[in-house]
Amino acid sequence: MKIQFYLRYHTRFGESLHVCVNQGAPQPLNYLNDELWEGAFEIDPKKNKTLHWSYVFQAADGSQTAEWENNRQIDLSACHQNSLQICDTWNPASAVENVFYTQPFQVGISPASGGQKKAKGSVLFRVKAPTLRPDEVVCLTGHGAGLRNWDNAAPFLLEKNGDWWSIRLDLSAEHFPLGYKYGIWNTRTHRFLGFEEGINRTLLIPPQAGNQISALVHDGFLRVPSNTWRAAGVSIPVFSLRSEKSWGIGEFTDLPLLADWAKSVGMKMIQLLPINDTTSTHTWTDSYPYAPVSVFALHPIYLNLEQLAGKKHAALLKPLEPKRKQLNSLESVDYESVLQLKWDVIRKLYDLLKTDWQKDDHWLRYYAENKHWLDDYALFCWLRDTNGTPEFNLWPKHAKYDAKALKKLLEPSSLYYDQIALHLFVQWHLHLQLKSAVDYVHALGIALKGDLPIGIYRHSVDAWVAPELYNMNTQAGAPPDPFAEKGQNWGFPTYNWAKMKEDGFAWWKQRFEQLSHYFDAFRIDHILGFFRIWSIPLDAVEGILGVFSPALPLTETELREAGVGFSFDRLCKPYITEHILHEIFGNEAAWVAQHCLKPRSDGRFDLIPAFSSQQKTEAYFKSIAPDTRNASLKQGLFDLIANVVLLGDEVPKGQPWQGAFRFDMEKTSSFRDLPHEVKEPLKQLYVNYFYRRQDDFWKNEAMEKLPALKRASNMLICGEDLGLVPACVPGVMRELGLLSLEIQRMPKAPGSEFFHPKDAPYLSVVTPGTHDMSVLRGWWEEDRNLTQRFYNNVLNQQGDAPYFCEPWVVQLMLAQHLHAPAMWAVFQLQDLLGMDGALRRENPHDERINIPANPKHYWQYRMHLSLEQLLKADSFKAMVAGMVRESGRN
Repeated sequence: MKIQFYLRYHTRFGESLHVCVNQGAPQPLNYLNDELWEGAFEIDPKKNKTLHWSYVFQAADGSQTAEWENNRQIDLSACHQNSLQICDTWNPASAVENVFYTQPFQVGISPASGGQKKAKGSVLFRVKAPTLRPDEVVCLTGHGAGLRNWDNAAPFLLEKNGDWWSIRLDLSAEHFPLGYKYGIWNTRTHRFLGFEEGINRTLLIPPQAGNQISALVHDGFLRVPSNTWRAAGVSIPVFSLRSEKSWGIGEFTDLPLLADWAKSVGMKMIQLLPINDTTSTHTWTDSYPYAPVSVFALHPIYLNLEQLAGKKHAALLKPLEPKRKQLNSLESVDYESVLQLKWDVIRKLYDLLKTDWQKDDHWLRYYAENKHWLDDYALFCWLRDTNGTPEFNLWPKHAKYDAKALKKLLEPSSLYYDQIALHLFVQWHLHLQLKSAVDYVHALGIALKGDLPIGIYRHSVDAWVAPELYNMNTQAGAPPDPFAEKGQNWGFPTYNWAKMKEDGFAWWKQRFEQLSHYFDAFRIDHILGFFRIWSIPLDAVEGILGVFSPALPLTETELREAGVGFSFDRLCKPYITEHILHEIFGNEAAWVAQHCLKPRSDGRFDLIPAFSSQQKTEAYFKSIAPDTRNASLKQGLFDLIANVVLLGDEVPKGQPWQGAFRFDMEKTSSFRDLPHEVKEPLKQLYVNYFYRRQDDFWKNEAMEKLPALKRASNMLICGEDLGLVPACVPGVMRELGLLSLEIQRMPKAPGSEFFHPKDAPYLSVVTPGTHDMSVLRGWWEEDRNLTQRFYNNVLNQQGDAPYFCEPWVVQLMLAQHLHAPAMWAVFQLQDLLGMDGALRRENPHDERINIPANPKHYWQYRMHLSLEQLLKADSFKAMVAGMVRESGRN
């Protein structure tokens, strides 16, 4: 059987196209013209009942890109026995329409089924139209009697079959080429609503006669505006939820109540922070949700004890009711008390239930599907608690992961089996409770959006099991910005991307798959990390001493050619003079010089070994009494250590040096004291290093990872593209159809003070703020001058701005976001409540979730209202619902 492929795609000289048939290797197509390629192949229909195919683009440099379409197939038994011609249209990942085939748009929708009844005709037309309303279908008409001569009063109506709208027609009596067009037909009014945009489509080659398919036409997408669908969502961490039956923290079982409220106000998405287990020390410091001890495991603190106990063991909980009420009455989460109480109960319930749960067929299926991470997680938790630390390098036994040796511990005959299986039991019940909540949310037509932390915790099961996947000698973070002037140090190891690539990024694909069990969309925390990560040496505390990795290095040759010259001692070592000591330490300068430094013959000072790094300095001040003076001295020494122009290791004499610029170089006194003729070329090299030379390199880094990872899941992917964004990032995100994040307070355009939601791209999420920022009312009070400019220039209000952010002001700001052209507008619940003077919290600063500049921040924010109270707040619900409806977002 001859298969003749025609592919419509614009190419340039040196580019080529290939076809992959039934998962075979790419085969080259032949160039016909700049818009059309073709190729003929033989296939045995007896050995191949179904034909699957896809296309690959090859650039002039040899790099390849697969098209995004993954649903090209046909049953060969319905086709002409001798030949089949296939006319296709390339589907780029950047096509907006592809977004509508991701999971959020399948929520509450029954899969389309069937096909055409008594279908006749040798030409099969297929087209996608994801944005039609429920009472609309695709129609087709065109030139000739076989296409009803452009009669839009009686066009052919296509039927939905899976993702495609399709129809079979007999065109054997027509004269070719044939012009035709698709349109939209309203099935309720039985009226033609209009043709698609653009020029007529053309069918060039006559088909065979008869009722077997001899020509298949894949026409891509219906050419209608695809940027009109818009929706709204609410954002809140699970731990922040409060219900009347809570145990002092939100639980998965609270999500249905939140979904009921979201449904009542016309919202179609609930966005959560990470829900992975972060239990490291069993203290409040584990409240940080971006340091998971397993990227797969759910956090035990979200387990509902009533559901776990059931009616059979409900009596076990009755004595704890006063404690539950006391914890639930607190304004914020008492993380340690809640966690300890829950584990006390969980252990008792495990002893009562352990004889039954492992016989459950549903458990056995879950275990088989999750065994690749579940066993190791349970073992890690047991070893962490047994040894009193998650730092596996300190464990006397099993510090190095050995699957064979550890397997024996998981056998039921093992002395420690129950202590280990306890963690399997907890994960199983967390899964059941979360899955039940997800099903409820989906039944209301609401999608769930999760959060994918960019890093892993250094002392996690992931690092223990496969340390080769991570650079354990570095720390990930972020460079300085207006929210954290010293940068951020998250403490996570960075990724060994070269090692991860060896198995096709299997670990990442498993992460995505696990996330898709519960979520329809997800936010990639710090998507910039897929382009480059801010890598900080282990001996540093502050992010200021980091460098971008990977990156094209700054070289000694460049410095010399630019007229800067190179002196490792002057540019790379902390520059310390008497004057600088007095600038930083004032009256304490003499003490620092005596105890922390040694004088040099040239009038400068060097740090003594005990203070030669930030980590050593941190360790010293931890060993003495903390007070204001010592905190000031420590920060001053941190600043001295970071007082360099360049970062990089010293090399043996005769070998060329290479390294990087220290970020914010011009703010250092080391740079300030350089001669003018050196500073100017350094500035030019600095700008080139950070803002020009890396772009193509970083783009290639991202395109090596992100396309493969996007294909691993059908979730809608949203990137958190904030901070110092390389120029290549927006283009890559558009090319891959990834949604950007747009925040009014964090404009991406250089020189802009604010971003206006009306300027948001369609494939984006607009939001007034994130968990890392003050809520709107808190931000309003932080800088009066900034607030005044915002009030006059962005809100277009006259006169003086109100001192406090009044409800009507919040309403104005949220309305701007609701009316934005962005696909999604997502609001923190705190900001929504800010519109209601009676409901909102008195002090807005109590509503902030995180302060990025503080690495030891306690994540303990809780709603001050219960979800039940929120559901009864009819006037507030009516206001929100009215705003959503008026903006066209429902």
